[in-house]
Amino acid sequence: MNAADTETHLLALKVMRLTRPTLVGLGPIVTCEPKDLPQSFNRLVEFDGIARTCAEALGAGQTMLLPQSFGNIYLGETFSSYICVHNCTSHPVEGVSVKVDLQSNTSRINLLMHENKKSSVVLTADETLDDVIRYEVKEIGTHILVCEVNYTSPAGFAQSLRKFFKFQVLKPLDVKTKFYNAEMDEIYLEAQIQNVTTGPFCLEKVELDSSEQYTVTSLNTLPNGESVFTSKNMLQPNNSCQFLYCIKPKPEVAKHIKTLREANNVGKLDIVWRSNFGEKGRLQTSQLQRLPFEYKDLRLEVIDAENIVKIGTIFTFQCRVTNTAEHAMKLHITLETKAFADCPYTGSANFVLDVLQPGQFAEFPLTICPSKLGLIKVSPLLIVDTLKNEQFLMTKVVEVFVVDADYHQDGTFLLNKLIRYENPIDSLMQKQIQLQVV
Repeated sequence: MNAADTETHLLALKVMRLTRPTLVGLGPIVTCEPKDLPQSFNRLVEFDGIARTCAEALGAGQTMLLPQSFGNIYLGETFSSYICVHNCTSHPVEGVSVKVDLQSNTSRINLLMHENKKSSVVLTADETLDDVIRYEVKEIGTHILVCEVNYTSPAGFAQSLRKFFKFQVLKPLDVKTKFYNAEMDEIYLEAQIQNVTTGPFCLEKVELDSSEQYTVTSLNTLPNGESVFTSKNMLQPNNSCQFLYCIKPKPEVAKHIKTLREANNVGKLDIVWRSNFGEKGRLQTSQLQRLPFEYKDLRLEVIDAENIVKIGTIFTFQCRVTNTAEHAMKLHITLETKAFADCPYTGSANFVLDVLQPGQFAEFPLTICPSKLGLIKVSPLLIVDTLKNEQFLMTKVVEVFVVDADYHQDGTFLLNKLIRYENPIDSLMQKQIQLQVV
């Protein structure tokens, strides 16, 4: 973009955006006939062991094309522009000052101020005053570059030249998130990042910066440190890539149910990408809000259990019960199997725990003996608060895969531990995330 007004003003103002070139493909390659000019070149390379036939066409393929227009600029990228004020008269111009502001929908930022109050800036005939401005754009929408040039005419009058250049800042990424609440206090975040620009770019960094209440473990790398992605995260236009993170509350937060309920902010996604010839862009999402944990007055967790057991072998798993109510509880634990003729296991439990104050928990083991092969479910577990005569029926306690007695775990069979969701319907959340620059 440029502007010049030499008819009414002594100075000309030019503004040009600085962008890197792009790679473009060439059309069909037409080589010369043997009798044309390349004939001498072909004779020179004929006996060269490292040269190949038709070496005159080696440079064919993609070539660099200088910018032909303003182009697109995206949120998080750096806007660079060249400002030039030229004295196009045959006599000097005194008192020259230049001011450049960038105005968006919500703010106006000064990018350049050429002004000397002690001594006037004088531009002699055909002299220029120029500078380069750079600014990392932080808003989507219409931006106006306001350029103002002030000077003094030969007659001593103050003159002013103002030009406006309008351009649009576009959204480069589309970020969607899904939260999953596990049976413990763990939260799993799936982040999908889509390229909504007109060209490809490479994701250089995608990290989740946790808040003060949580710690984050990235699940996008293997134990040896290699990325789970087979190639570099190069995204073509409209393509997307998924990232997974495990989020855990800090111990001082997890032990207080009320604090854990209020700790909804888990962190921000920090995204860095490079496009074209390495131009860097960086964005952060707004604070991500997890789904609230829906705790009842009592919470049951299985904290230690095997995945695979042999039929007829005693299977013991460790449970933890937490009083999430605002009153004390004295719990009576009951696990019965006699009432179910087709129950896939044998065993029972009937005991009473000590009084649990609000926020306290107690751990206890439960033992069964599987009597059927396949995936079995241990349930129901009846818990009664004897102080208020309130019953809690746990219909899903633990699942275990029962194999034959001569089974050997030699790597031919693998059963991954299942993640059980407390609220499978409410735990699926997909929403649009507001992007903001760092």
